[in-house]
Amino acid sequence: MQWINRIRQVKIVLVVLAVVLSVASLVVSNFLVRDLKAEEHRKMEIWAEAMRSLNKADETTDLTLVWTVLNSNNTIPVVVLNSDGRAQDYRNIEVGTASGASLDTLVLHQAQSMKQAGRVIRINLGDSDYMEICYADSLILLRLAWWPYVQLGVVLIFVVVAIFALLSSKKAEQNKVWVGLSKETAHQLGTPISSLMAWHEVLRETYPDDELLPEMGKDVQRLQRIAERFSKIGSQPEPKPEDLNEVLKGVVQYISRRTSNRITMSCNLPAEPLIAPISAPLFEWVIENLCKNAIDAMEGKGSITLTAKEEPDCISVEVSDTGKGIPKNRFSSVFTPGYTTKERGWGLGLSLAKRIVEEYHNGRIFVKNSEIGKGTTFRVELKKH
Repeated sequence: MQWINRIRQVKIVLVVLAVVLSVASLVVSNFLVRDLKAEEHRKMEIWAEAMRSLNKADETTDLTLVWTVLNSNNTIPVVVLNSDGRAQDYRNIEVGTASGASLDTLVLHQAQSMKQAGRVIRINLGDSDYMEICYADSLILLRLAWWPYVQLGVVLIFVVVAIFALLSSKKAEQNKVWVGLSKETAHQLGTPISSLMAWHEVLRETYPDDELLPEMGKDVQRLQRIAERFSKIGSQPEPKPEDLNEVLKGVVQYISRRTSNRITMSCNLPAEPLIAPISAPLFEWVIENLCKNAIDAMEGKGSITLTAKEEPDCISVEVSDTGKGIPKNRFSSVFTPGYTTKERGWGLGLSLAKRIVEEYHNGRIFVKNSEIGKGTTFRVELKKH
């Protein structure tokens, strides 16, 4: 549980760090764009002053510097309006005539947009004569304003791909551990189980009337079935049509004999056989894990109810208990490997159940509902075909 909380804390720190870096990048870019806008405004003031000098010049005025200033503007869109509101000149303006409007109309439309944005410098030429220099941000400035968002988008895509790759690698590694552990467990159980089976046969021949030997035989068969379950992990078992009613009854019968008399187990099953494509040994394991967790949650006293039914889109199995319940914010965490509320335990039961249901049966398992102090219901949904 501690390492799960530690991982969650690391994730939170990384997310906060990413947000801080993103905000810092946007702030720095905003300052840079603001400074460039101020620089372009100063350039347009100089350009407007050159236009004033050009309009006031006479035949003896040297206009070399004026023309140099006017021709130096190759990036900032600008429209010069006279006192009548007509376009006297324009630069760096791209207009299309596909709409059928005249060139002057299109230029005036852009000039009005610039004025509405507050990008206008008024030049008084004397008496009531004046000019208005309307301008907009240069293409370079517009690209720079959008660049931080493009950069953040690229970084976000990279982070998502990196996280996906890490999760895939981690999942593949976990799969190897699961498979290796399961195969090794099945292998280690094989030899003593074979020995027990042999000794059980010897005892049956020696003491044929002993009443305990049949029960011992059932336990040996149970061990053999457990080893079979472990051996199936890592390989893709072929689901076969099985009667869920019989599978659930077998689980209840097995667990009832090995638990306290203060725990009652019951089944709500349909009268007709409930056929579903499952791997019976693995699916039994799922239901047993749910029942054992329910027994632990009830602390040795309460009731467990198994309900199975056919629904329009699936076959459902629900395991309900009268235990201490699960907080809503932990509904998903209970299936995380290592999650446990018990002092002893690996926290692998529900994680293993989830893997069996989702990977080997293409179904889903989740906490349907839970109330603190009243109990919990786990729901398993299987496809009909």
